[in-house]
Amino acid sequence: MFKNILIPQDGSNHSRTALAYGIWLARKFDAKVIGLYVVDVVVMEGPFLHDLSGSLGFEPFLNFSTKMREILENKGKGILKEFRETCEREKVAYDGAQGFGIVTNTICERAKLADIVIMGRRGVNIQFEYGLLGSTTEGVVRKSPRPVIIVSDEYKEPSNPLFAYDGSFTASRAMHSAAEFVKTLKLPLTVLTVSRDGNGEALLKEVKEYFKPYNIQPQFISVKGDAPQEIVRYYKENNHDILFMGVTSHSRIVEMVLGSTTEYVMRNVNGPVFLGR
Repeated sequence: MFKNILIPQDGSNHSRTALAYGIWLARKFDAKVIGLYVVDVVVMEGPFLHDLSGSLGFEPFLNFSTKMREILENKGKGILKEFRETCEREKVAYDGAQGFGIVTNTICERAKLADIVIMGRRGVNIQFEYGLLGSTTEGVVRKSPRPVIIVSDEYKEPSNPLFAYDGSFTASRAMHSAAEFVKTLKLPLTVLTVSRDGNGEALLKEVKEYFKPYNIQPQFISVKGDAPQEIVRYYKENNHDILFMGVTSHSRIVEMVLGSTTEYVMRNVNGPVFLGR
């Protein structure tokens, strides 16, 4: 299921937690973790372009871009060194890589050769970021060609998974991952459907049929209400510690800021969230 696990690294606590989850998955699935540090071209070129202000009477910073790249590359070497040392200490297969470009695009490009991406909700520049997620994390969730697990800054080995199903294509992809996940790890699974009219039995029937060949016995729950609030409420009240769901998007405009359900859940669930693509 998971053989190549991409874990972007930036030196933040969130990225270290992502690595902890990646190591845990690597052990369970006999997989390799891939640490990726990206030299951010935006960080370099933003100030570099401001150097043109010298033509307006300001003193330009000569060779700023070259020096900044050297600083960022050296920082990346240190972060990847820490990554390698952690993997060697934990005795998991690993590979490390340093990329160059726009961070979100570079991560998504590398994700094509991975089975899953694990990253923190926030990055090292948390004090400068906006919204419910770090700007890079939000971009990867929107653009990644592979499933993404978003984690907070605290590691806890999952033991009580919840799968929220709404009948969408992305939820169906997440359903496959949830089934493989709990079967391999021998964990229980609760399947939750939410409908405004309280008639979620049709959705539950689909899920029950899907899970039959897996020889596992999930608990099936259907509740009435607004999906985002009910998913979060059920997750918290029943002490779940990992959530599987599809990335929700109902229009091109909504997709640009993530689906409303995804956004609300990511803001309110303090645990790893597996987002199917």
